[in-house]
Amino acid sequence: MTVGQVRAWDRRWPELGKQVGELPAGPLDTDSWFGRRAPVLLEIGSGMGETTSRLAQAAPELNYLAVEVYEPGLAQLILRAEAMELTNLRLLRGDAVVLLTEHIAPGSLAAVRIYFPDPWPKKKHHKRRLVQPEFIALVASRLVPGGTVHLATDWEHYAEQMLEVLTAEPLLRNQHDGWAPRPDWRPVTKFESRAQDEGRISRDLLFERVKD
Repeated sequence: MTVGQVRAWDRRWPELGKQVGELPAGPLDTDSWFGRRAPVLLEIGSGMGETTSRLAQAAPELNYLAVEVYEPGLAQLILRAEAMELTNLRLLRGDAVVLLTEHIAPGSLAAVRIYFPDPWPKKKHHKRRLVQPEFIALVASRLVPGGTVHLATDWEHYAEQMLEVLTAEPLLRNQHDGWAPRPDWRPVTKFESRAQDEGRISRDLLFERVKD
């Protein structure tokens, strides 16, 4: 981490962040952590926090949780949160599967967002991709009825896999006929701009939780 990121981490992590592996058993007490009761949104893989900070700022009515394994990315997100004076953002470092399985109660999330997860483009590595049937079943089980899962990727074959997996999940319903229109409110990051320059088209998927 840079000197600035280390200082931000030391200054604000005890307040804004938690390690998934150090959470007490049972569901995360978001009401106490945020100091209020509000719908909870989980973003999986916040990267360097460029999109996360802007989306949290645009939705002050949400308790915005971001889970990421990359410590410098979380430190950079702390810097962004400080600069933007965000009060509705909390950070988790660790495995999203462990977080969802052990610390997020069923039917408790208003939304889940996964933007540009690692595509693992080589066919022999496809099994490492995050968006698999078991994982999406877990995500769906944690959503409230009517809650949404929003995915985006710039890798065509991964997008097709995402569409197939989400369509096959009985707890989810596609809000659109295939791909969702790219929402104006999702920021275009440097990463996405570079993908466009390289000729890759970003695709969005927006599904909602149906009643059991």
